[in-house]
Amino acid sequence: MEGYKDMETGIYLRLMTREDTDLIVAWRNQYAVRRNFIYQEPFTRQGHESWISNMVETGKAVQMIICELDTDRPLGSVYIRDIDRQHHKAEYGIFIGEGQARGRGLGTAAAKLMLRYCFREAGLHRVYLRALADNAQAIRSYEKAGFVREGYLRDDVRIEGEYRDIVWMAALGPGEGQDGRQEVCGTG
Repeated sequence: MEGYKDMETGIYLRLMTREDTDLIVAWRNQYAVRRNFIYQEPFTRQGHESWISNMVETGKAVQMIICELDTDRPLGSVYIRDIDRQHHKAEYGIFIGEGQARGRGLGTAAAKLMLRYCFREAGLHRVYLRALADNAQAIRSYEKAGFVREGYLRDDVRIEGEYRDIVWMAALGPGEGQDGRQEVCGTG
């Protein structure tokens, strides 16, 4: 994973291992993290182990841990899921698990690093995401990383008895988009 460092924010990405399971489960069950996920059910060790077996080990997902450069301390996670090798695309996700790491630009930096991985290593052309429309901070971060809003889905999901809107965003790999404009993908 050499080359997936951001010196300015002091982070790097490393591949997730089974030894990260307890930390990921703890992070995902924090209200501050869970409330921004479309699927908000409690996260379990068994569920994460199933994710590793059925998604990561089969090549349908890649998950990385965001770590501090100086201390190697894990701060959160980025991943791509539902990797479609035929169409060269995948869905992106992120969460910052350590509360003191939030709001410092680490999510934007991690997204840029993951996009670099997606386009250079994984051979993807398109990386997309879905965000709750009222999560303005995350949407700004995704835009800074190179994601572009493509759609707005009204009342797309039902969370805690309330219908919520979704913003659909994507980043294209280096090159030109279908409309002939140069894509900005945050792979700096």
